[in-house]
Amino acid sequence: MTDLPQSDLTRRIRLARHAKGVTWAQLAELIGRPPAWTVAALFGQHALSAVEAELVAEALGLSADDALELQLQPYRGTLDGGAPSDPTLYRFYEALSVYGPAIKELIHEEFGDGIMSAINFSLSVERRPDPDGDRVVVTLDGKFLDYRW
Repeated sequence: MTDLPQSDLTRRIRLARHAKGVTWAQLAELIGRPPAWTVAALFGQHALSAVEAELVAEALGLSADDALELQLQPYRGTLDGGAPSDPTLYRFYEALSVYGPAIKELIHEEFGDGIMSAINFSLSVERRPDPDGDRVVVTLDGKFLDYRW
């Protein structure tokens, strides 16, 4: 199974970013977007505007064709089926396997019959210092969408 959809463009972006020593946070700041959104976009999950695509292409030394490709409407959610093999991705899979039903029940109890939007949505990843070792804080912030019959 492939955990990350590795298009040729995604590979070029990852290599160029590494070669130039550019961080995801720097690219996000360059285009005025949140870091998590920026990474997802550069992995093919969101379309960039023409200005954003040109800024990224210039910063990473990508071609005009690459900048155009970054503007295409994506096919989202392109991880293969089944449990991911990458340990970081697997931990999220594991957490949702264990806590997903509880999260669903708590959402329904608090909001009623519906779902959290993944379209009207934001994501942040932060470090929180802790004496036992720094903590990873992941916040998923989605609009509640009620089912209407």
